[in-house]
Amino acid sequence: MASVITMRQLLEAGVHFGHQTKRWNPKMKKYIFGARNGIYIIDLQKSLPLFRQAYKKVVEIVADGGEILFVGTKRQAQEHIEEEAKRCGMYWVNQRWLGGMITNFQTIKKSIARLKRLETMKADGTYDLLIKKEVVSLERKREKLEKNLGGVKDMEKQPACIFVIDCKREAIAVAEANKLGIPVVAVVDTNCDPDPIDYLIPGNDDAIRAIKLFCSRIADAALEGKMLREERKQAATDKEVDEADFQDTEAG
Repeated sequence: MASVITMRQLLEAGVHFGHQTKRWNPKMKKYIFGARNGIYIIDLQKSLPLFRQAYKKVVEIVADGGEILFVGTKRQAQEHIEEEAKRCGMYWVNQRWLGGMITNFQTIKKSIARLKRLETMKADGTYDLLIKKEVVSLERKREKLEKNLGGVKDMEKQPACIFVIDCKREAIAVAEANKLGIPVVAVVDTNCDPDPIDYLIPGNDDAIRAIKLFCSRIADAALEGKMLREERKQAATDKEVDEADFQDTEAG
C-alpha cells in the first residue's frame, strides 16, 4: 500500500490547498492543518492514510466483482473522470447527474435502450430512409442522450461503489448512494460535509492536477482489483482441475 500515493505527489498536485477561510464547513476542522493568506491548508498527514484506505476499499470491491461509477461534472473534472474510468473499464457521469440515476435505475435503463436504438438506426442505414428533418430531430435526441448517459450505457446493474469529485456539487449522487447503501469514496474539500461519505479523501477538489491524481489512482485501484479477480478465478479453476485429477486417480 505504501506505493499507492506519496506525500510528495500530494504536495506537487496541490492537494493541500483548501477553500477560502470564509467558505468552510466546520465539520472539516479536524482535517485542516491551518490557514495561509486566507486559504485553508489541508493536513496531508491525515489525507495520506485516508487516501490509501479508499484505494484499498476500491481494490476489494472490484476484486469481489463490483463495478465503480466515477462521478464528476464540474468543468475541470470532466475530462479526467471520463479518461480514467475508460482506462480501467468502469462507468462515468461527467456532464449532468440525472435524478434517479441509481435509485430509479429501471427508468434510466429505458433511456439507455432508447439511446442504443438510435445508435443502431444511425449505423444500419435507417437514417438514409428518413427525411432530413426527421434525421436532424433524431440526431439531436441521440446526442443529448449520449452526452448524459454515454458513460453508463453499458452498466447493467447498480454500481457497487461511487467515486466522487466534489461531493458538495454532486450531493444528489451522494444522497442516492447513501439511500441504497452503496459505499461512497469522495474527495472532500474544506467547504464540504464529510458525514455522508464512507471513504473520504480530504483534499483540493478544484485544481486540475489534484483531480487528475485522484482519478488516476482510483482507476489504478480498479485495475488492481480486476487483476485480483482474475487471479481468484484462475485459482478456483486450477483447484477444480486438481480435484478432478485426484478423483480420477482414486477411481483408477
